[in-house]
Amino acid sequence: MSQNPNLFLSVGKPVKDEYGRVIGKVASFAMTPNGKFDAVFIEFSGGQFSKQPMEQLKFTGSDVTFISTVKAQSSVLCDQIPLIWRKDQALRDLSDKKKISSEMYTELHTSFDSVITQLKKDAKILSDQISDQIATCEDEIKAMSYAVLNLEIEHEIGKVDEESYKSAFAMLQDNLKRTTQEKTELELARNKLANTMLGDTVGPVQKSKATVELAVDTKTELPEPPVVVYVKEIGKAGI
Repeated sequence: MSQNPNLFLSVGKPVKDEYGRVIGKVASFAMTPNGKFDAVFIEFSGGQFSKQPMEQLKFTGSDVTFISTVKAQSSVLCDQIPLIWRKDQALRDLSDKKKISSEMYTELHTSFDSVITQLKKDAKILSDQISDQIATCEDEIKAMSYAVLNLEIEHEIGKVDEESYKSAFAMLQDNLKRTTQEKTELELARNKLANTMLGDTVGPVQKSKATVELAVDTKTELPEPPVVVYVKEIGKAGI
């Protein structure tokens, strides 16, 4: 494959996750001897330098999007596990129809069973990783909900001017929406993975309650706020 010069426009450009958050920047590319792009070197925001496969990223002009690792792995497992089950069932049918010997059936069935066992172990590990990421999202949503609430309080008592309030409120709402969307998609991936492990690949995946109104005056359930008491001293202006 010949080199695509357009990809080099991404060098030094920010790398964003699927929700628009900047997580690092492109440092360089790894190339095969025949000129094929093999991997991307990324410097992540925390200072970590990592080599990522091309399949993990999406390039749109100079824009670079990092695809969630757990969601990509979940999709692969949700395809692989049912496929091996179908192959094992087909093998059993062939055995019942006496089209293969019992020795051949036993050998191949043992092989399929071993693969399924390993895939289920991988799925369990991945499911735990997804649960950890969901918990992180929940912590972030809780923290940002407190931030919105306290911003509203300070604005209400005149401590934050209107322009600053609107800017901060918009920023918090955008981040709440991104994190809520991420949590919802992770929950869907985990549910689909669980259904696949149980052999339920036909039924609908249970949907998370994703449609959440995020403004303060809506029905979003915020953590119970701490009690804040303001005391206005006589003879002093302001609080």
